[in-house]
Amino acid sequence: QVTLVESGGGLVQAGGSLRLSCAASGRGLSSYHMGWFRQTPGKERERLAVIRRTSSTYYTDSVKGRFTISRDNAKNTVYLQMNSLKPEDTAVYYCNADLDGTGIEYWGQGTQVTVSS
Repeated sequence: QVTLVESGGGLVQAGGSLRLSCAASGRGLSSYHMGWFRQTPGKERERLAVIRRTSSTYYTDSVKGRFTISRDNAKNTVYLQMNSLKPEDTAVYYCNADLDGTGIEYWGQGTQVTVSS
């Protein structure tokens, strides 16, 4: 069992930056692919970035070059550095831990990010 807790959300002006953190308790994260997703009302949850166990990364096009995902397995924490934020980045951001090939995954409770124009 893994419990994920996101933090670092808030209100920021367009062009600003935020760093989200996802702290895990329970089992260590080194065995998991870790991802950040976001969701706005009425829309499906969108995958933004993934950092695999190997530390290779994936970004969806809309955040490529602006967002950076990283992980610190010793601290059981995953980060999402978000730069050049836009009003359309406003959403609830979720952390995900995926134990590859098993169907086992965990979600955090989400953190709100609001970008004002």
